[in-house]
Amino acid sequence: MKHTYHIDGMTCNGCRSHVEETLSKVKGISKASVDLEKAEATIEMESHIPIEQFQHALKNDGGRYSIHNLGEHLHINKKEEKPKGKGTGIFYCPMHCEGDKTYDKAGDCPVCGMDLVEERSLIATNTQFTCPMHPEIITDEAGSCPICGMDLVPLEADLSEEDKTYKKLLKKFWIAVAFTIPIFLIAMSEMISNNPLYNILEQKNWNWIQFLLSVPVVFYATWMFFKRAWTSIKTMHLNMFTLVGIGSGIAWVFSVFAMLFPEVFPADFKTSDGNVFVYFEAATVILTLVLLGQLLEAKAHSQTSGAIKELLKLVPSTALLVVEGIDQIIAIDKIEQGNLLRVKPGEKIPVDGRIVEGHSSIDESMITGEPIPVDKNIDDKVSSGTINGTKSFVMKAEKVGSETLLSQIIQMVNNASRSKAPIQKLADRIAKYFVPIVFLVSVTTFSVWSIFGPEPAYVFAFINAIAVLIIACPCALGLATPMSVMVGVGRGAQSGVLIKNAEALEKMNTVDTLIVDKTGTITEGKPSVEKVISINEIEGNLLLKYIASLNQYSEHPLAEAIVNFGKTKNVSLSKVDDFEAVAGKGVIGTVDNKKIALGNVKLLEQFSISISDDLIKKVVTEQEQGKTVSYISVENEAVGYVTIFDAIKTTSQNAILELQKSGVAVIMLTGDNENTAKAVAEQLNLKQYKAECLPEDKLNEIKMLQQQGKIVAMAGDGINDAPALAQSDVGIAMGTGTDVAIESASITLVKGDLQGIVKAKKLSHAVVKNIKQNLFFAFVYNVFGVPIAAGVLYPVFGILLSPMIAALAMSFSSVSVIANALRLRNIKI
Repeated sequence: MKHTYHIDGMTCNGCRSHVEETLSKVKGISKASVDLEKAEATIEMESHIPIEQFQHALKNDGGRYSIHNLGEHLHINKKEEKPKGKGTGIFYCPMHCEGDKTYDKAGDCPVCGMDLVEERSLIATNTQFTCPMHPEIITDEAGSCPICGMDLVPLEADLSEEDKTYKKLLKKFWIAVAFTIPIFLIAMSEMISNNPLYNILEQKNWNWIQFLLSVPVVFYATWMFFKRAWTSIKTMHLNMFTLVGIGSGIAWVFSVFAMLFPEVFPADFKTSDGNVFVYFEAATVILTLVLLGQLLEAKAHSQTSGAIKELLKLVPSTALLVVEGIDQIIAIDKIEQGNLLRVKPGEKIPVDGRIVEGHSSIDESMITGEPIPVDKNIDDKVSSGTINGTKSFVMKAEKVGSETLLSQIIQMVNNASRSKAPIQKLADRIAKYFVPIVFLVSVTTFSVWSIFGPEPAYVFAFINAIAVLIIACPCALGLATPMSVMVGVGRGAQSGVLIKNAEALEKMNTVDTLIVDKTGTITEGKPSVEKVISINEIEGNLLLKYIASLNQYSEHPLAEAIVNFGKTKNVSLSKVDDFEAVAGKGVIGTVDNKKIALGNVKLLEQFSISISDDLIKKVVTEQEQGKTVSYISVENEAVGYVTIFDAIKTTSQNAILELQKSGVAVIMLTGDNENTAKAVAEQLNLKQYKAECLPEDKLNEIKMLQQQGKIVAMAGDGINDAPALAQSDVGIAMGTGTDVAIESASITLVKGDLQGIVKAKKLSHAVVKNIKQNLFFAFVYNVFGVPIAAGVLYPVFGILLSPMIAALAMSFSSVSVIANALRLRNIKI
């Protein structure tokens, strides 16, 4: 028995796997499979199981996901409140310790202990409105204030979790500083001859004061470090907090024990008056400096998602709904498909749709990266987040909420930012053994100093062993790749280059061969019919009627051009029977009881349709001018042709030249004929091209190049390109193309021209270089820092590293990695 249900609450592959696992554990289930795209679960069961059991299982698992019968969820979703604030309530580890795994509340990563990061919301949140004069007025609807009549304004959204985390850390930091400074001053006063503090109280009493001042630092401001350290030990996922917690914890506990039981310690640890040295200042200063590092890291980390934040700012909070000619202010989340919206000069376009009244120029730079405004007229598409020029127009909403282009861009950036690049595997392998090695070095340091160190040997051994624990920083290694990927992916999105995952971003840097389609990739993808020629008694307009009717069911850009041309000639379209699209060849069908075929020579050969020499001669003449020509057959007789011209994009030639200069071989594979392909190749100075390629030909060509050791990228925009895009090492889809092509690709170019590939190549190179720099910084820091902390320089130079200096260095190591990654925000691509 098999049933299909709808699942709410899934946002990523980790969610899908989690729901699948939870449902599979329900007693009586044979198999459960979950589809993320459809948001559906197909469950096989031995006998019927009530849906309430599945609902109960998901509720007990945290209640983040819900299950409904198909169709019911539409009604239920309308009742559900959308999340308020700037996030989604979905959290993940910035180091991706557990891959795609997410959490439903803020906290610490159970593996590395870092603060979880909240995923940015894609859907406009419930907008509330308030009066600027009477803030007590808060409503879900736009309008006027019931007290003073002023227009209500959108209420500022709640702080994001990142901002809350930063503010919480900032508060704890100042508390830690307030109590640590007195401890530090008391401890440092011992370096003054005839310490004036001892005229007030004895050293033993000052030790008790240091202890009391340290309690708020240890048990409030920085207690989270000890909690994280304990979690890491319980789970055996040893990390930076393991080292910090143990190192500073030992110093603090040692000091308390020494204060209470000084008699048990050897003379090495005692002062001249019999008191034992205490290290409250070392413990608190270390913890405060680590807290400072976490604070700076939180601030810097919030900037790594700056691109997403900037994209989110593009979505206006309200729009003007046109109802029976009257404009009404409406919250962005209240817009529905089919609504008419007025966009005034200078306003942001609220959702995706088409212009139905008026015209204007639209600034699309925030999505495409191109600064020149684009003229838009009736029936032209407009996208959410782009900015209207100097004129007003009315648009019809077609895609709202998470369906808009802007939301999809943000989703892609979110997903890519959480993916792992292959280069990260090296850091992961090292990090796995890093902490145990540091512990071993620390123990060895204590032993060596205890045996061979100068007096007081045990004090030197103790301090240096702690310094080793404190200075080591596995987090710098862990952050090296994900920070660069996050910033790089965001930078690409701002320039119209959408990266689906980190692997594609890294691999693009090694691409040495680029396969490009012609139509819609090299050319504008906006073909126009020049003429329809008949070579027998059939009138040209009748031929146009046949082929326009036949093509009304095809998705190909050439088909759309023919249909549009027929409409301009006032041709009435007839019903088509037995329609069939023959991949890479053309279309066939029955129109007005006549068998019609339209396509290339291969199509006519397949159906044994002969072509006269005169017709071939005329067609070749057109093809040699770079035009696309399709034969027209009526009742198995070639009776004419249609000439279609698709202009080469102005950016194609420069982009190809730039790619060739960077060492990338550019090969054009097109389904068009040899003559047309040759004309286009010569115009673009392309040495390598192949014509009359079927989808399987493109696929086989890529396989052959890969067998030769080539790293192949494929750029295309049509359904027939999907197999080749999937086979290539890096698939690049033109954003102007079909959804199938975009889904098959690893990189999508919003604007859809070859210049975007140049940008992707430059971005990939910059990101990979940045990652290597980060890994180098992290490796070098730890390779040199740990031995110096152990005291290897002491025998020759007399240099030792204080645990407090070690803590400062450790804190800034992670921050330096993030700061280096942030440089990617300003690269030119």
